[in-house]
Amino acid sequence: MRRMLFLAILLTALNAGLFFGWSCSVIPGLARVPDPVYVHTMWSINRAIQNPLFLLVFVGAAVVLPLAAGQEFRAVGAFRSVPVLAATALYLLGTFGVTMLGNVPLNNMLDQVDPALASPERIASVRAAFEQPWVRLHSLRTVASVLALVLLLWYVVRPQSVVDQHAMMP
Repeated sequence: MRRMLFLAILLTALNAGLFFGWSCSVIPGLARVPDPVYVHTMWSINRAIQNPLFLLVFVGAAVVLPLAAGQEFRAVGAFRSVPVLAATALYLLGTFGVTMLGNVPLNNMLDQVDPALASPERIASVRAAFEQPWVRLHSLRTVASVLALVLLLWYVVRPQSVVDQHAMMP
């Protein structure tokens, strides 16, 4: 397997795992807490996730996937590389795009409120404006990242033609 494809699979898997883990644990757990706890926790998490390691994995997948798709396109042709091309589109539009155009603006809205200083009414209104839209967008990016990973994994385990086997040789 080519290194770029391996790296694309690894980065996509890390993102899919992060988003899936959030969907299964953090989101249901936060849904059960009072408004001040919810707003303060999300406020803190949104600040903590802006770190070099997360950005390397999240942005790295958006950079490496198109490179891997181009490499596969050249190696095996347009038809055989469709799963990698589709995985790239899913990640770029459904994971990266949804995050940057949907979740990040909501995070920025939440960041404007200091939970330690806001009134209970303000915190309740912020949660009401933030939680459901953010969760819907998060669900969309989770599905997109998991489907992108499934396509990439299927691509590497599917039966290969003679052309593919020769293309995979160094």
